[in-house]
Amino acid sequence: MIKRTLHFSNPAYLSLQQNQLAIDLPHLKSLGEKESKKSIPIEDIGIIILDNQQITITHGCIAALLENNAAIITCNQSRHPTGMMLPIDGHNTQSERFRYQIDASQPLKKQLWQQTVQAKILNQAAILFNRGIACENMVHWAKSVRSGDPDNYEGRAAAYYWKNVFPKKLDFFRGRDGNPPNNLLNYGYAILRAIVARGLVCSGLLPTLGIHHRNKYNAYCLADDIMEPYRPYVDEIVLGIIDRGENFLELGTSIKTQLLGIATVDVQFEKSKSPLMVGLQSTTSSLAKCYEGTIRRINYPIMKNFETKRSFYKNDEIINSITINEITEPGYKKSNDELPF
Repeated sequence: MIKRTLHFSNPAYLSLQQNQLAIDLPHLKSLGEKESKKSIPIEDIGIIILDNQQITITHGCIAALLENNAAIITCNQSRHPTGMMLPIDGHNTQSERFRYQIDASQPLKKQLWQQTVQAKILNQAAILFNRGIACENMVHWAKSVRSGDPDNYEGRAAAYYWKNVFPKKLDFFRGRDGNPPNNLLNYGYAILRAIVARGLVCSGLLPTLGIHHRNKYNAYCLADDIMEPYRPYVDEIVLGIIDRGENFLELGTSIKTQLLGIATVDVQFEKSKSPLMVGLQSTTSSLAKCYEGTIRRINYPIMKNFETKRSFYKNDEIINSITINEITEPGYKKSNDELPF
């Protein structure tokens, strides 16, 4: 079942009434109770975003949302996500899965990161391919990623991807504090991060203990790991907004609505298709099984199957030319300062 994502950008009073989220919208009071008062079953809610400084929510409402594995996101005065609440107990064998996760060996973590980087680069390549931009080098890099990605293929793929994915007239540079459309990417990634963190908790995992990210100040290192192959789905939404000529300089209601729709975007797996929020549960569940040792691969979505290109890479001459491009790509500079996203 697809859980609902609720976004409150106006003053509101949120409370719990008979296991329903009771919504009171004072700015619509003049239109009557039919418009100003609504209710939604708590069990239908997956994510709730509090995007106004004049929202009041009761403790009973918060407790009920968390008991039903909902994620609660709060925003600051600039209307950017600044905090998140997740349930403590999200799975019936949680303590056992915590132990498997904590005891995971370093070789296993490196193999899982290898799979994650490969999936991310291939999905970035799919975005470029669909926009008619050369991506053979990206596919080659994805196939070349080794355990733990010691060669930093993620970084060099990111450098090439961000240099080419947006229209040249934007003169785009990816940075959290950079010029638009970085604001759209930041907002979309924040929503995606919440969806991933929720999925991890529902699968009985600690979102703090990452397989690659290790920042001691980051409470969601594992979420930041697992969301990597899903980031291109946010990029696709942002590119669509730009291609349609919408004003992306500010995060207006229309743009936020489109970015919030990331939860219901269809994602394709090897044998099935599902909405992103449902698919993510499959990904986090497979990760838990990797920790347990019952399977060896994380189930990540595939935006495009590049297997038809395999014969292309068997041609040594072509591979040699790709290797040259890899080294001499204009503007590429291997550095630990490169943004990995």
